[in-house]
Amino acid sequence: MARMEFDGAKASAAYEPIEFAGTEGCQGPWAVYNRLIDGIPEGIAVRGYCLGTHWSYVEADSGMGVAWTASGGQKRMYKGDLRGRELREVAQLAKSWCFEEATLGIAALNAWYAQRDKLDPLGARYDEPIELPDGTRRKMDAFELHADQMDGKNVVMVGHFPHPERLVERGAHLTILERRVRDALDTPDPACEYVIPDADLVFYTGVTLINKTAPRLLELAKNAHVVMVGPSVVMSPTLFDFGVDMLAGSVVADPEKTRFAIHNGAGQFFGEALSMLYLEKPE
Repeated sequence: MARMEFDGAKASAAYEPIEFAGTEGCQGPWAVYNRLIDGIPEGIAVRGYCLGTHWSYVEADSGMGVAWTASGGQKRMYKGDLRGRELREVAQLAKSWCFEEATLGIAALNAWYAQRDKLDPLGARYDEPIELPDGTRRKMDAFELHADQMDGKNVVMVGHFPHPERLVERGAHLTILERRVRDALDTPDPACEYVIPDADLVFYTGVTLINKTAPRLLELAKNAHVVMVGPSVVMSPTLFDFGVDMLAGSVVADPEKTRFAIHNGAGQFFGEALSMLYLEKPE
């Protein structure tokens, strides 16, 4: 079930500015967030949003964006209604140390960037199902796209993605960095300082943008091929300037189904409502 939902009407609450002290500047770890926010033009209004149990969305005049609902961090500081607010201002929440607020900020960024009319001219490619040797069919995800590059390579997965054993089957020397260690394949995420500098290929979950680990993780991976994976990835080529080589994210193909899935915690419908795609850094 969704924890919060606000749809349609403009904000009725008194205006409360969204701003975060000490996050300015074009250098340092805030640079990527400021560049992404600055890329959103003024005059685009937020029309609805939902902070769901598993996934969240922000819907604006430019379209709908989604993000994984992260929890933890500071207590919520901003308690105003976001409907009718400028999308560019709501995207400032991406810089919040309350990870629920930051979730909405990242979804707001994708309400601008994760739109086909912006991504298709950049050469975006969309998932196509592939048939596996056992006869089953699976979407050609970011891991399958890089399968031929894994044999004998040091591969780091930040976040426990589904079926990590397939990377080992491809010959990868795999390390999974996970905040909540689940099984024998996982290593506590503070090991990032030790293993990522020696990696050949790194897959980062888009949630690293929400919890603010992305800037440092990208610094550590300066010698690796870096792929950011998942619906929380902000689909902006700005990330190429910070060391990312491929964005493997999504666009909302069916807004109505997305709303239903997030309001009801229906994961299957959520997956069906999105189109997964890839955007590569130009040569």
